[in-house]
Amino acid sequence: MARRGENIYKRKDGRWEGRYKSGYREDGQAKYRSVYGHSYAEVRTKLAPLKITAPAVTTACHMTVKELFSEWLSAVKLRVKPSTFANYLLKVEKHILPAFGGIRYDALTVQTLNRFIDDKLCSGLSPKYVSDIMIVFKSMAKYSAKIHGFRNILEDVTLPKIHRKELSLLSPIQQRKLCSYLLNNLNPTSLCILLSLYTGLRVGEACGLMWSDIDFDKRILTVRRTVQRIRSGAHDTQIIADTPKSRSSRRCIPLPTFIMKLLRGSRSVDDHYVLSDSKIIIEPRTLQRRFKAILKKADLPSVGYHCLRHMFATNSLQVGFDVKTLSEILGHASIETTLNRYVHTSIDKKIECMALLEAPLDIIGDE
Repeated sequence: MARRGENIYKRKDGRWEGRYKSGYREDGQAKYRSVYGHSYAEVRTKLAPLKITAPAVTTACHMTVKELFSEWLSAVKLRVKPSTFANYLLKVEKHILPAFGGIRYDALTVQTLNRFIDDKLCSGLSPKYVSDIMIVFKSMAKYSAKIHGFRNILEDVTLPKIHRKELSLLSPIQQRKLCSYLLNNLNPTSLCILLSLYTGLRVGEACGLMWSDIDFDKRILTVRRTVQRIRSGAHDTQIIADTPKSRSSRRCIPLPTFIMKLLRGSRSVDDHYVLSDSKIIIEPRTLQRRFKAILKKADLPSVGYHCLRHMFATNSLQVGFDVKTLSEILGHASIETTLNRYVHTSIDKKIECMALLEAPLDIIGDE
């Protein structure tokens, strides 16, 4: 097996083999060569200078950034969801092409691209959004290297560091106050907010939930779609109900008993959306605005709708969910995402945990 990050293997004949990129074919595919040795260290030593001096792509480039993006977008449109394509197109047309569209691709430099990143950050865009713009740019560069054999100019461009802000969540007392308000003012909107708080549904998934997605016999909710507003033209947008963003997001969630009781009491026609109680789709921004209005009426702090999902994750772990089960209910591809993004703790919980540690009595006397 190869060492992590290195293309070095031990062969069946006992020798070690190391592969390195020696150039590119006319179709843009990489060419490789090998070196051999009696030990891993020997092969690694032989590879070091070859990796440094490996010939770069020599195919001449006569295409502009705009021309390459036009080609890349046409290719990528065939394999991604409409919402993903609309996201790519927005970043390309709004940010990348105004800065680089008329420039020949091989005239780009790492310094120019780094200045672009700095300018975007200084304009007020978040590091996360600027990073997403550059990921789209890097994807086009990889495509250009593979298909045309052009040098990947963006290979050495470093993405801005992302600092995740700690979310302000409702306290347990505030959550109980919210639930009390929702139960006393039960309607389709209140029901969807409760579902997000007790199942972790995303706002788009709550908007896309239909009564046919709920199995009342097995007490299971199936996430089959999400609602988004996407670009449909130069100045137009449209609301679409599409499949969830990933395979892991398409999931089945067992429902708590009290949620099932509420759903049975509100049950409607199978082909109706739960949120509108009709065939009309209500978009996420509308549900977010309604949630903000409910918080204000309940005299609670203003938090984002997505905080409901964070509160569900934190509450679930506190009552004993294992991380793997919680990760699957949330629709995450890995438990790392669950732990890194959706699990929050309070200072009271930290104090409670630290109090579990006691020094041996033979080292420290009683206070």
